[in-house]
Amino acid sequence: MITEERMTDYINSMNPEDVSWLKKIEQKARQEEVPIIRQETKEFLKTLLRIKKPKRVLEVGTAVGYSALYMKQYLPEDGTITTIENYPLRIEEAKDNFTIWDPEGRITLIAADATQALKELSEPYDFIFMDAAKGQYIHFLPDIIRLLPSGGILFSDNVLQDGDVIESRYAIKRRNHTIHSRMREYLYVLKTKEEFTTSIIPIGDGVALSVKE
Repeated sequence: MITEERMTDYINSMNPEDVSWLKKIEQKARQEEVPIIRQETKEFLKTLLRIKKPKRVLEVGTAVGYSALYMKQYLPEDGTITTIENYPLRIEEAKDNFTIWDPEGRITLIAADATQALKELSEPYDFIFMDAAKGQYIHFLPDIIRLLPSGGILFSDNVLQDGDVIESRYAIKRRNHTIHSRMREYLYVLKTKEEFTTSIIPIGDGVALSVKE
């Protein structure tokens, strides 16, 4: 927890309820311990989508499709989402959810490893939501930069690793050393790369909000 729990609870207490079908997807995901976007982060994402009004959204990390279906509600009527997932069980559940709740076909699921899938994309996306394996963010970044036009937004979720990112590598478990060093590198690149203006925001499990110059 990177913010005081009582403060988070207070903020979340004011959030409106999702529509009933989306709430059911969320509850099932949490019961099955599928990692999905946190409540306070989701509200921040909604606000950004309303401001930016993106026509083309790219999501890296579909899980069961909850965040893609959530985002779709806040896009312009002609807005579309392309989302990438490579875990077979989650792909099947996401497909089922999209079949039922996205009858217009505004969400396109790419069932593939994101490293390869990103290389095969060529059209620009004006909003990219990064919510995949945290240790891979740094490897995805060259293609993310290529796919993001000037003025485009990169929203990277879960970048503070429940606070571990600020610790010395010797203070965290050995099995987490690689992901720890890669995330620190990712954040450093976002903050120092000329292409980006980036703010790191301690909400949820940490968000890096980047605008491409």
